[in-house]
Amino acid sequence: MTPDPQPQENPTPLTPGTITRRQFVAATVGAAAVGLAAKPAPRLRLHIVGSGCPVPTRTRYGSAFILEAGTEWVMVDCGPATTWKMTQMKIAPGKISHLFFTHHHFDHNVDFPCFALTRWDLSHGTEPPLKVYGPSPTRAFVERLLGAQGAFFDDLNARIKHPVSVELFKRRGGKPPRPAPAIDAQDVGAGKIAQSDAWTATAVRVHHVEPRLESLAFRFDTPSGSIVFAGDCGDCESLRQLTQGADTLVIACVFIGPTKVYGDIITGTPQIAEIGRACGVKRIILSHAWPGVDAPEAKEKAIADVARTYHGTVLFPEELTTVDLTKQSADPKTS
Repeated sequence: MTPDPQPQENPTPLTPGTITRRQFVAATVGAAAVGLAAKPAPRLRLHIVGSGCPVPTRTRYGSAFILEAGTEWVMVDCGPATTWKMTQMKIAPGKISHLFFTHHHFDHNVDFPCFALTRWDLSHGTEPPLKVYGPSPTRAFVERLLGAQGAFFDDLNARIKHPVSVELFKRRGGKPPRPAPAIDAQDVGAGKIAQSDAWTATAVRVHHVEPRLESLAFRFDTPSGSIVFAGDCGDCESLRQLTQGADTLVIACVFIGPTKVYGDIITGTPQIAEIGRACGVKRIILSHAWPGVDAPEAKEKAIADVARTYHGTVLFPEELTTVDLTKQSADPKTS
């Protein structure tokens, strides 16, 4: 699987075995005959920005995903170098309208100030606020960085008031006075937490390193499919309830085969296969690879170990790649 910084723009083509020409013609003619020409589902793509762990390697570091649902772009976690990696994928920070944190380990949140400041610094001042959701202390985390007494106050104050910064703001189409970053941060718990015309987000509390940090898993339901982001949690009943019948599950794979090292705080191949099988998940995307699982032969072994007892699709994408999850895509295409 070769990383390609530019996601494919073309829909998945018909291939032999997907549908026969006769079936395709009959379906098309039949739909036209009753005035029901097929309407394609809105695009649903998952951009793998970060799928590593706290230990950097040459190919992975930290966690960050962007879900493209129709014309809307949503980020889940914002780990190391997320903003730079987005640039490699030609995804502008200004595209992101909502950001969801699964928990506040640094490999999931450390690039947030860089992302939020870059998004703001390139804006013209009329964009809607960035909406940020996550378990406690999400609101305090944002305030401590970007609030009136935050770590980046002096930087913000200079950019808002210095004549050169104001002039650059005007050249981008802004009208002085230059506004401060508009960020609406909320601590959320279990339940339906947000929605738009393109998606509905539901959260559950999951087990990771409680009580020292709270953790959430998120499910996004869209007209083109459903996707669950498990974050770094272990196998728990709340995750299984959230994942029931989902099209796609993005889940951490930090070990292959049985182990007692991690206890029940994060998943490896045995738990992943069991969750996927029990919940009827159609597709599993492995992430959060530790260095020992990141080598090509180790990834192949991880996929094979999950596939021994789970019979859906198993993917282990590289960073800076995109997976097409749109329903009419018979097989997810990774670019």
